[in-house]
Amino acid sequence: MKTIVMARQGGPDVMELVEQSEPVAGPGEVLVEIAAAGVNFMDTGVRRGLAWTEMPNPKVLGVEGAGRVLAKGDGVDRIAPGDRVAWVYAPGSYAERAVIPADALVPVPDAIDDRTAAAVMMQGLTASHFATDFYPVRPGDLALVHAAAGGLGLLLTQIIKLRGGDVIGRVSSRDKVAIAKEAGADHVIVDVEGEFAQQVLRLSGDEGVNVVYDGSGPKTFQGSLDSLRRSGTFCWYGPVLGGPGPLDIMSLPKSIKVGYATFFDHIHTPALFRARTGQLFDWIAKGDLRVRIGGIYPLAEAARAHTDMESRATTGKLLLIP
Repeated sequence: MKTIVMARQGGPDVMELVEQSEPVAGPGEVLVEIAAAGVNFMDTGVRRGLAWTEMPNPKVLGVEGAGRVLAKGDGVDRIAPGDRVAWVYAPGSYAERAVIPADALVPVPDAIDDRTAAAVMMQGLTASHFATDFYPVRPGDLALVHAAAGGLGLLLTQIIKLRGGDVIGRVSSRDKVAIAKEAGADHVIVDVEGEFAQQVLRLSGDEGVNVVYDGSGPKTFQGSLDSLRRSGTFCWYGPVLGGPGPLDIMSLPKSIKVGYATFFDHIHTPALFRARTGQLFDWIAKGDLRVRIGGIYPLAEAARAHTDMESRATTGKLLLIP
């Protein structure tokens, strides 16, 4: 069985395609043949030694994907061989096959293809959490979405629009403007230096936005604060790019609320995981949510996928195909 492993931390060159022994499903587990694996920024953080530090090297990268059940272990009743399934967090997903806990899997409807299912899991559930739980967007709300042409930004923009909100999207280059607008962004700001707040205020009639979704790292933190209206909400995410450092809570302006959003809080039980994913699949099947796949790579070219993602030149979701 072919897998992508990292023998040490570092750049994309530390990733290797290797042969490993075939996995076997134990009690409560399922053996899955992987059809597509998602590439996420958290994978680059693992590779650079920012996460999974308790797990010894060499280790198989990747956490997200979709595929077909080959076998199941004892005690698994809800899933059968031949079923199509998807998952959002199963370490070791950069591989041809993987053993995954049954509770970490959701069924994929016939109307959803494997690549779409793999592409929507982490970013779709994250976007759903941001716009429905962390800050429930209401009709007429105005949101600022950073990295609006990325996989998460495109899905988040669409969900905000489904809930009746308006979106100011921020992108890093002019060639991403049309993609953000296609997803529903009402206004798009091109900015790479973190100097966007004045444009946001102008577009909002000097009031500021109700909510900011910012995973762009420390460079944009102050601008996001400045973009909020009174009692606005700051949704901070994306640990791979680092945090803003210590905050003096008494220095926060305009009675704003600042929080760190984690998608696991959206799906903290298997029932919620199935329900939230089912909602995403339903939106996709109805044509209300479009998943943009921005790059498809053979499993052996995982290093190129990481390089492209870190260059910030990509849009949409990147996938590996075993």
